[in-house]
Amino acid sequence: MKSPLKPQPEWEESPTAAPRSTDAAQAAAPAKQQAAMSVASSERYCRQLATSHYENFVVASVLLPAAMRAPFYSLYAYCRTADDLADESASPEAALSALDRLAQDLDKTFAGQPPQREFFPALHATIKQFAMTREPFDDLLSAMRQDQTVTQYESYPQLLDYCSRSASPVGRMVLQLADLREGIAVEQSDDICIGLQLANFWQDVARDHQIGRIYLPEQMRNEFQVTPDMLLQSSTAPELKRLLKHLCQDARERFQRGMLLVESLPRWLASDVRLMAQGGVATLDAIAKMDYDVLRCRPKVSLWKQTKLLMRAVLGRML
Repeated sequence: MKSPLKPQPEWEESPTAAPRSTDAAQAAAPAKQQAAMSVASSERYCRQLATSHYENFVVASVLLPAAMRAPFYSLYAYCRTADDLADESASPEAALSALDRLAQDLDKTFAGQPPQREFFPALHATIKQFAMTREPFDDLLSAMRQDQTVTQYESYPQLLDYCSRSASPVGRMVLQLADLREGIAVEQSDDICIGLQLANFWQDVARDHQIGRIYLPEQMRNEFQVTPDMLLQSSTAPELKRLLKHLCQDARERFQRGMLLVESLPRWLASDVRLMAQGGVATLDAIAKMDYDVLRCRPKVSLWKQTKLLMRAVLGRML
């Protein structure tokens, strides 16, 4: 949401400075109030954006303490906006231009002069409150730019490099809310985030192929004797099933390593991370349950399974 006002700096008065007149103080008050209202309006924008989408990142937010939801939603708004610009622009050229403008606005936000619209004032408040570093924000933009020119990957390491910039930054942003910035906790967070993205890739092989994207690495397709025409079939060939089983196992092992992160997190965040990781494992289970036949129909986690995971997480918070 736009506001004509920028946040006004607060000046310390020296002991010898003349006191402000009552009129001057009264004149300054509305400006400060309006600047504060801009952050509040921005937080409402972020909350509305986040709660209008049904995603792991958002569902987990119901377990957060009230004080942490506004920061959480401001990070979601940034990530969601970058993703939408990458995926929904009229052309790759338009997407790159839009992402460049987002990067410029991010420059202003980290410099303490956030644009007075949409999520930027709220994001600046979050960055300032938690002394957030910029690297994960830039990494995400790097991946979104890559999406405009790369539609398939030659090797698995290349795909994982992409995931390290498209998925891992989200977890690293959230960890900074808990003042976790390095070491094994970051590695475990990366495993969970990359596992979630991989599970989504293998769930959506057919959908992605329809829009011209293939995340199954070419080298692995060749190794498992998966031919291009197999991706056009209405059911999944045995060779492709074997490849998917192999890739799903790798994702599952990432979740197993990443779940150790929960033990080192503060209680207010642990349940949320556990819920997201368990949701990813449930997606892999759904793929396996249908014998990896992802071309016949899209694997889905049942509503009952989703509800059970959420209730388990809620009960965990209460114990």
